[in-house]
Amino acid sequence: MKTPAVLSLAAALSLAAALAGCATAGGRTPGGLAGTQWAIVSIDGQPAAAPDRARMSFDDTRLSASVGCNGLGGDYRLEGGRLIVGPVVSTQMWCDGLMDQERAVSALFAGAPEVTRTADTLKLTSGGHMLEARAKR
Repeated sequence: MKTPAVLSLAAALSLAAALAGCATAGGRTPGGLAGTQWAIVSIDGQPAAAPDRARMSFDDTRLSASVGCNGLGGDYRLEGGRLIVGPVVSTQMWCDGLMDQERAVSALFAGAPEVTRTADTLKLTSGGHMLEARAKR
């Protein structure tokens, strides 16, 4: 039987391990994205072409996104401050005025983008592409 001191130590170690998974490095690398939803504000420095429909969300293991027409998604994980996504699947409709941004987001996801996150903003950067988003409430 464990003594109360051992139980307290075990509880403290469990809590420390749980908190370590949520820690951020200088406020830049997220401890997790699961359960978050984002409005995409800009892609490659240009405003989202369909701002009312441009969105991205994360559940425990899957990412889904749209710049306003086709849906993109796939499994994801965070590794060393980068978002690893794949394989990425997408619907394939032609959408006037949105295709350049869709291609940029697909290339961004394929490039293991660096993740910069605060409570209200998310920035993904890789291979000459950048996506900026704000938290949806």
